[in-house]
Amino acid sequence: MNRPLLLDLFCCAGGAATGYARAGFDVIGVDLVDRPRYPFPIHRADALTHLAALIDSGEIERYALVHTSPPCQAGCGLTVGTNASRGWGGTHTDLVPATRALLERSGVPYVIEQPNGRAAIRKDVSLCGEMFGLGVLRHRNFELGRWATARPAHRPHRGYVRGHRHGVYRTGPYVAPYGNGGGKASVAEMQRAMGITWTDVREELTEAIPPAYTEWIGHAFHTARQEALA
Repeated sequence: MNRPLLLDLFCCAGGAATGYARAGFDVIGVDLVDRPRYPFPIHRADALTHLAALIDSGEIERYALVHTSPPCQAGCGLTVGTNASRGWGGTHTDLVPATRALLERSGVPYVIEQPNGRAAIRKDVSLCGEMFGLGVLRHRNFELGRWATARPAHRPHRGYVRGHRHGVYRTGPYVAPYGNGGGKASVAEMQRAMGITWTDVREELTEAIPPAYTEWIGHAFHTARQEALA
C-alpha cells in the first residue's frame, strides 16, 4: 500500500518529520538552512516560496497533509515575557499569517505548530511531554486546517523542570532542553528526554518537536480521514 505524502515546512532537524513517518507517512522536508542530519528527503529553499510554487504548479495535490512550524520568536513565551520585561532581544517577523494564507490557498489539510505564547493560532490540540512519558514538558499548540480531532486532556505535571528559575534551583523529573548552564540539559540529556537520536547539534535539539507529538497527530489525521470517508 502507498504511504500518504506529507510536506514538512520549516523542517529543522526532523523531530516532527520522524513522528509523522512513524505514523505511516512518507515525508519531504523544506528548510532555508542546510540540514544534513534531516533523516528524509529535503529541499533547501524558502518554505513559503516553495509552497507557493507547489500551489501554482498543482504539485501540492500530491500531498495528503502539510505540517508547518514557522519561526516562533515573535510570539513565544520567552520573547513576550522575560525578554520583553528586561528589554532583551530584538524585532522578530511573524510568519504565521503568511503561512496560513498560503495553506488555505493550497486546498490541502494542514497543521500549524507553535509554542506557548502569543502566536495567533487556534489551539485545536495542545501537547505536552508528560502525555507521552517524556523527560521534557515542551508544550506545543497545533492549529488544524481542513480536518479536526478531539482535544486530548492535559496530564498534571509530576514536579519541576530541573534548574534555576528566578534565583531558585530546583530538581525535578524534567530537563530544560535549551540554553546552557543553570542546570539546563546537556546534549545527551536532551536527546534522551525527547527521543531524538539522529542529531547532536544543540541548536537543532533546542528547536525540535519530540517525535511522539506528531506521531500522535499523524494517527489522529488517519482516523479523521477514515471517518470522513465512511
